Amino acid sequence: MYKGIAASRGIGIGSICRLVEHDLSFEAKMVSDTAAEKDRFRKAIDSFVEETNAMADEIRKNIGPKEAEILLGHAVMISDPAMSGEMFKMIEAGQCAETALTAVCDMFIGMFSQMEDEMMRQRASDISDVKVSVLKKLLGVEDIDISKVAPGTVLVCKDLTPSMTSQIVKENVAGIITEVGGKTSHSAILARALEIPAVLSVPGIVDAVKDKDTAIIDGTEGDVYINPDGDILSKYIIKREEFIKKQAELKTFFGKETLTADGDKLEIYCNIGTPKDAKKAMECDGEGVGLFRSEFLFMDNTHLPTEDEQFEAYKEAVRTMEGKTVIIRTLDIGGDKDIPYMDFEKEENPFLGFRAVRYCIANPDMYKTQLRAIVRASAFGGAKIMVPLVTTVDEVRTVKKLVSEIKEELRAEGIAFDEGIEVGCMMETAASAAIADLLAKEADFFSIGTNDLTGYTMAVDRGNAKVAYLYSAFQPAVLRSIRQIIAAGKAAGIPVGMCGEAAADPLMIPLLMSFGLDEYSVNPVLVLTARCIISKWSKAEADAIADKVMAMDTEAEIVAALKAAAKE
Repeated sequence: MYKGIAASRGIGIGSICRLVEHDLSFEAKMVSDTAAEKDRFRKAIDSFVEETNAMADEIRKNIGPKEAEILLGHAVMISDPAMSGEMFKMIEAGQCAETALTAVCDMFIGMFSQMEDEMMRQRASDISDVKVSVLKKLLGVEDIDISKVAPGTVLVCKDLTPSMTSQIVKENVAGIITEVGGKTSHSAILARALEIPAVLSVPGIVDAVKDKDTAIIDGTEGDVYINPDGDILSKYIIKREEFIKKQAELKTFFGKETLTADGDKLEIYCNIGTPKDAKKAMECDGEGVGLFRSEFLFMDNTHLPTEDEQFEAYKEAVRTMEGKTVIIRTLDIGGDKDIPYMDFEKEENPFLGFRAVRYCIANPDMYKTQLRAIVRASAFGGAKIMVPLVTTVDEVRTVKKLVSEIKEELRAEGIAFDEGIEVGCMMETAASAAIADLLAKEADFFSIGTNDLTGYTMAVDRGNAKVAYLYSAFQPAVLRSIRQIIAAGKAAGIPVGMCGEAAADPLMIPLLMSFGLDEYSVNPVLVLTARCIISKWSKAEADAIADKVMAMDTEAEIVAALKAAAKE
């Protein structure tokens, strides 16, 4: 058995087709006719952009707009003067197009791959995909046509790129195995959107298998079996049928309220990163948006977004949600997330440095621009403001003061807004958990960010393999922090939500129900799964398992007990 990252749920059984990488080596020669070389390079870029846009259209029709944007981003990336301009300069200096492309792309890949933030590291993968695709154009290398693989095929490759994914005929692909990629990589996002079981980051799998080998992929547990014996094959055929039955059950929860087994009402919201993602939230039956990551408006830009540019983006998301709550997190950036036009200074420890609300408060003009845009958007629906990385009461008071000033300005200008727009805290630091009772007196709501709360509470860098075993929301210290935050919110009479990955974890949900969590914000594709799990637990049952595990000493004991009690 091989072990990897469980990236897309389900059981896949089929015959392997290896997607072996082409030889893209070339001679790094100098050129004398730079005009001709620039023309050759421009034609390669134009061809790449044309094909990429066509593939994006196919993905938009067959999968969805969010997934299409991944490919559209590739076309924008190579057309960006910050990238292509440097390549043309190198060609003008006498370098061949292949050298210019590789050198500039490798520079950006190196820069992004060193960043702590997983979304920024994903950009390194995107640039690598662009580099390979354009290099193939320059070298005249043809890709394997994935659209022609036989039904029941398991694709095995180093990395499944968005350009490869656009060719997949869903009915023909039983599963995907790669050597690289994580849960938030584009390979994982696209596999989940296609509902194809996938296990990523299986070391050396491409060389370990042969075409036509039989493979079993357990995309829920992250297990891969090659040429399994009869007993294992029979076991997984049964598991596959059970999974298909469960998926059919989930569809019965569409359009229904989120109710516990006792009939108590909770809410399932969605996490989104762009205004267009709000459409996906509605399509997946989300009851609101618990986290709109506004930093993508800044990261996918060549300049500081203006108030009107931000306003239009927030308004689009708010209107799409048709009056449902849209919690917009203000700019959560700095240190580990570098934006060239914002001139961040390099820090030794960016996660403990000048970022998020700290950066925003120190740059009030920039911050007021964003806050004005959000407050203006509140006139069109249920917009709320969420402040990230809160560690002191003063930070919340400062943001509320800015919002009050903005309201006065807008009243004077005759611009409409929601007078009751709420300001809440993202609870993701050990400090915020420790003073949750004090923050609850200032904030209109809490939203727990379990990813960072786990990292800060456990003093662990999840990207460091040597300490990754400590990175778990089921650690007693993290569970106690979550319980304390929810209790403080309940005591103050404010709603408490969760927008970290744990909100959709089947093992975590009964604990959150027992603690009193009001709102669970998840990836849109997990809305029905979370709603289904909540429906199976009564408050008494949730309290019983919570009492049991909260008395335990170790993460391993807690996880084992929750797995034994699971109601999936």
